[in-house]
Amino acid sequence: MRKIFLYVFSAFVSIISIDNANAQCVVVNGQNIGPDGKPCINTIVSAVPFLRITPDARSGAMGDAGIALSADPNAIHFNPSKLPFSESEMGVAMTYTPWLRALGLTDVYLANLAGYRKIGDRQAVGIGLKYFNLGSINFTDEAGVPLGTGRPNEFEISATYARKLSSNFGLSLSGKYIYSNLAAGQQIGSVTIKAANAFAVDFGATYITQTNFSGIKSDLALGLAISNIGSKITYTQSINKDYLPQNIGIGAAWNFHIDEYNSLTFALDINKLLVPTPVPAKLTDSNNNTIPNPEYDKNGNSIPDYKEKSPISAALSSFGDASGSEELRELTYSAGAEYWYDKQFAVRAGYYYEDNTKGARKYFTVGLGLKYNIFGMNFSYLVPTTNQRNPLDNTLRFSLLFDFAPVKEEATPVTE
Repeated sequence: MRKIFLYVFSAFVSIISIDNANAQCVVVNGQNIGPDGKPCINTIVSAVPFLRITPDARSGAMGDAGIALSADPNAIHFNPSKLPFSESEMGVAMTYTPWLRALGLTDVYLANLAGYRKIGDRQAVGIGLKYFNLGSINFTDEAGVPLGTGRPNEFEISATYARKLSSNFGLSLSGKYIYSNLAAGQQIGSVTIKAANAFAVDFGATYITQTNFSGIKSDLALGLAISNIGSKITYTQSINKDYLPQNIGIGAAWNFHIDEYNSLTFALDINKLLVPTPVPAKLTDSNNNTIPNPEYDKNGNSIPDYKEKSPISAALSSFGDASGSEELRELTYSAGAEYWYDKQFAVRAGYYYEDNTKGARKYFTVGLGLKYNIFGMNFSYLVPTTNQRNPLDNTLRFSLLFDFAPVKEEATPVTE
């Protein structure tokens, strides 16, 4: 089991800002520049980040791209508006993801269960359950005195409704309940930590058209996903609350039907968190003196101004609250390819990119898929891209899927 000091936990649950990282930054032409002349690290932070973890081995093998991929039960996470376009009447998927194994943690994992059912040809409903187990933790105070053992965990329950508005276009609406228990009952000074709860909604849209490229039949799908728009969250009674990982993503997937046995899909997702860019509390002036940042807390209530916005206001303002090119650096990119042979065997690969100042996650992914009758199995592996140790190195995902296609009635022989 792991030990954790409560003052460290306090820093975690309050999503400590990047004040220390930005303390050596100088404002130059509206941008925070570090001593090395490069933009300062200014990672966007939110509560319950497990909501943005890819719970699916198929997309996990394609650089986390999934907004416009062909529908399966895991569309509930990425973009449920694809579900009415599914070739199957009903589907169920289960995924297990060991998490942060590169840090030596053996009891941290993400489990995901998702299922959907089509209603006629134009509608679909679905449910999803995502459970994040953070393992067993021994709590201690700053002096190392044991304060008990806990098993932090978080989960999300979601329900979705999707409908085709035409043969090419569909929309979806999802509602979800989020629960996070990181150290309920523990105390930091006189402050008691409690479990956190939140509610949120997701919106999705999908457009699919058939094309002909150099004589090869293909399907081009475009998707839009807006997720986790909901109430702010806190682990104490404090009015200083944190945002959910609100997000907007656009995706495209181009599926080429090469011949009767071979198909190839290319997918690209671009995502952006709809969360305000953090404003550092302190900066360094041109004389190398640390000074308060006048933009940090204008009303003097000890709460950063960027954290006082409503979720909707924060989402709207997030498109223009960073200066210069920093706004573009907040975009993440997922690109992947998938090859199927005879709709039974798949090979996948992808790449994920995040700017160095916004988290610096960069990795290749690979994976395999097998499908036989109604049963499917997917596997993905995250490939390290640098010699530096990364907590996500060698991440594995395993998915089981059951797709129940419509039963086709056999023609009755005609007798004379």
